[in-house]
Amino acid sequence: MKVTTKGQVTIPARIREYLDIGPHSEVDFRISGGSVVLVKHQKADPPEEPFSALRGVLKGAHSTASWMRATRGA
Repeated sequence: MKVTTKGQVTIPARIREYLDIGPHSEVDFRISGGSVVLVKHQKADPPEEPFSALRGVLKGAHSTASWMRATRGA
């Protein structure tokens, strides 16, 4: 396997199929015991937004106008 002038190599089809790598897939390279290992990138779950659990709990209970009146003391 040759490296291009841009530092690129072609991943053989059988390896792409085995790792289920397609166009625009992300891969990682790891060094292990003097060898370079190609692994399919594992995306971490995005952290949950702090207020996402509260989203929609007041739906239909009050209108925006009524909440504004209540919070402003009018």
